[in-house]
Amino acid sequence: MNRPEDTDEGKTMTTYDEIVARVLAGAEATPQEALTVLRAPDEDVLDAVAAVARLRRAHYGTTVKVNYLVNLKSGLCPEDCGYCSQALGSTSEILRYTWLKEDQALDQARAGVRGGASRVCMVASGRGPTDRDVERVVGMVGAIKEEHPEVEVCACLGLLRDGQAERLREAGVDAYNHNINTAQSHHDSIVTTHTYEDRVRTVAMAQGAGLSACSGLIAGLGESDEQLVEALVALREMGSDSIPVNFLIPFDGTPKQQTWELTPLRCLRILAAARLLAPAAELRIAEIIEADPSLASTLTVNDLAERASTSTATVVRTAKRLGFEGYPQLRLALAAISGSGTENTIPLGVDIVAADSAGEVMAKLAEFESEQLKGTAQLTDPAALEEVVSRIRSARRGSSPRSAFRSTARRPA
Repeated sequence: MNRPEDTDEGKTMTTYDEIVARVLAGAEATPQEALTVLRAPDEDVLDAVAAVARLRRAHYGTTVKVNYLVNLKSGLCPEDCGYCSQALGSTSEILRYTWLKEDQALDQARAGVRGGASRVCMVASGRGPTDRDVERVVGMVGAIKEEHPEVEVCACLGLLRDGQAERLREAGVDAYNHNINTAQSHHDSIVTTHTYEDRVRTVAMAQGAGLSACSGLIAGLGESDEQLVEALVALREMGSDSIPVNFLIPFDGTPKQQTWELTPLRCLRILAAARLLAPAAELRIAEIIEADPSLASTLTVNDLAERASTSTATVVRTAKRLGFEGYPQLRLALAAISGSGTENTIPLGVDIVAADSAGEVMAKLAEFESEQLKGTAQLTDPAALEEVVSRIRSARRGSSPRSAFRSTARRPA
């Protein structure tokens, strides 16, 4: 049963179900609402989790995305992060090795893909990559993409310098992971060799290059409830497409050894609060399309990403989850249904009307569109396109196109 909580002022807070209903209706959860979840009594934790699980089901169903980590370089890090077994001064018994060779990295990536991973994460210890290191990773990414073009690649190489994010994007990297780890107000107590601003700057560089931002935190570093919420709100405001929530394992040989602050119930509260504050970045894209499909059909991938306050990689990934080869094909589907029985306004020099079938739309644009779109008829599965066009068209009769995004999205926060 979702029991209300009493505040210090003696006023009754809304129930967990009421908070979630407000978020499902389009509102953002407030820091106070997240604190309500974090401070749920033990006997109410499962109620809070059940309520927040409605957000997950609405946005991602019951699917789980599998990522596979390839550790390109281990240990030997000059940073003094107090929680990390690879950090400067750590005496933890871990493997320490320099860069894997390209064939070794590819072998590991293959193992992940065979195991069902749809994203391979290329991770290297250290403060940040040199340009030579970036080129090393570029070669590895090229080999992975050539063999597994459908697999997403995420890089996690530390603090970036100017031009490095763009180089990774050109090579085919889809996302960049760089966690802020904790709240700005708590950051200096866990590391002194770099700043919170350094980390935020790297995330912004990745986003500016069109990479999907993957940035999260580590819970159990001595932070308060307020600082945990501070970090989660910061990640939401940064526009992180994916928010990994990690729980500290206090390795022997690190300053945080034997720092056991977490319990199973505490971890459930943290996960519920994170889901509440950042339910799904992809829905911002759906909301823009729902508001004006005709306008959306004219937007470039960069335009839509900017309007949705997300990355171009997220826009492309969302289009693929709807059954398309990429964003251009989603535009075609929107063009097919954006009119009211007359010519639509997509600026492609093509006469497309709402009555056109998916195949007719593809044929017209294959004839007149740019070189990027000329292969659309061959690259797109007509059945999948027809299905999504039908879903979007039916949305104009009363339902929401967001349901299509919710039914196909797979990324957990």
